[in-house]
This record gives sequence, structure tokens and C-alpha cells, in this order.
Amino acid sequence: MMCLGVNVEGLEAYRGSQYAGKAYRNLLKAYGFIGSMSRLGNCWDNAVAESFFGSLKQERCQWRHYQTRHEAQQDILQYIAVFYNNQRLHSYLNYKSPNQYEAEAEKSMKAA
Repeated sequence: MMCLGVNVEGLEAYRGSQYAGKAYRNLLKAYGFIGSMSRLGNCWDNAVAESFFGSLKQERCQWRHYQTRHEAQQDILQYIAVFYNNQRLHSYLNYKSPNQYEAEAEKSMKAA
């Protein structure tokens, strides 16, 4: 199954009974999806993805109206490659970009 040009083989769901029901699971199976749920009582399983997609929607997609799927793909790719990984400061990474953080980590590992 394709979603924005990416092969999607799994589908993440919350633990609601409608997602665990037999009819829903059969529908997933019919379309070739593999269902995925977070573990019971663990809301942090999907926190990284939720955070990223929240940032993507708020910072890039919320007020844009793409004319084509290709236009959306290119804009989102640019957001990730140019802004999110190179320029956007992440509090979790001590207010560094992911690329800057990785470069510093690699440099410190070579020095050790």
C-alpha cells in the first residue's frame, strides 16, 4: 500500500476496542496491512513519531494547500532534509539540529 509514495506495511492504532475488534483486524488483513498497537498502559511507544508529525503539521502543512501529491511530497521532503534535520533546534538534543548533534557525537567518538 502506498502513502505519499512510501510503502506502508503497518498501521499504528490506539488501544480502543474498535481497533482491536475482529472486523477491523479483518479489514486490515484484506488490504495487506499489519496492525500495530502500543503496549497496554504505555503511551510512550509512539511518542517520537507523534512529536515529529505534530511538528510537521504545525510548522509546514497546516496552512498549505497542495495541488498534487507530488507537490506535497517535494515540500515535505524539503522540510525534512533542509529544515528539520539541518536547521531546526531540538530541545531533546540540547538545542542542536539532528545533523549537528550527530556530527558532534561522531567527532567525540573518533577522539575517544
